[in-house]
Amino acid sequence: MSGKLQTLERGIEALLLIAHTPEGMKVSDLTARLGLHRAVAYRIVATLVDMSMVRRLEDGRIVLGAAAYLLGARTADTVREMARPVLETLAEQTSATAFLSLAQGDECVVSLTAEPREASINIHYRVGTRHPITRGAAGIAILATRPETHDESEDIRFARANGFSLTRGQLHKGAIGLSSAVVFQNAAFAGLEFSVGVVALEELDIPKAQVAVPAAAKALAESLI
Repeated sequence: MSGKLQTLERGIEALLLIAHTPEGMKVSDLTARLGLHRAVAYRIVATLVDMSMVRRLEDGRIVLGAAAYLLGARTADTVREMARPVLETLAEQTSATAFLSLAQGDECVVSLTAEPREASINIHYRVGTRHPITRGAAGIAILATRPETHDESEDIRFARANGFSLTRGQLHKGAIGLSSAVVFQNAAFAGLEFSVGVVALEELDIPKAQVAVPAAAKALAESLI
């Protein structure tokens, strides 16, 4: 036995799929995407509606409900709120685009950005941008805080040893990224994996960034104690 509760697993899969579809989805869409029998999908949705995890719109689309937002929105939004001035300062210190990223499964998601006022060329990082957690400085910095594995990359080993990750051209041609994980001491943020970083096109002042970025990540963590 795998020890899994299949109905619970399907309910969580449905909730995650709805969460990743902000415009909402019909039960028929949910059935097709998850390979569920229509009756099973309806029972799952009915249960989630009863618990306010999702709600039905007048046209039949299913969207997240109030209870789902309460699960994670408060803590994640608090991190973003406290990160804004930290990123703004970091962007000015490094003359590079500063960003906050959040790990979600096998991906890293850009949660907040700040651009320097005086830089001649900036990389515009769109909030909500996703990329594999194994590529790019942001995800690698987060992976370096997890237990060591025998097959981890040299980039992860470097980040674990130095307190910051450094990548070149992994996500954008010519881009240099440097990131550090935010290590929370407050139990209220347990399970959330964020990193702070900067990215620039070919002209990042690495010695300055490798001091400023870890300091910014530490400052954010300490502001949430």
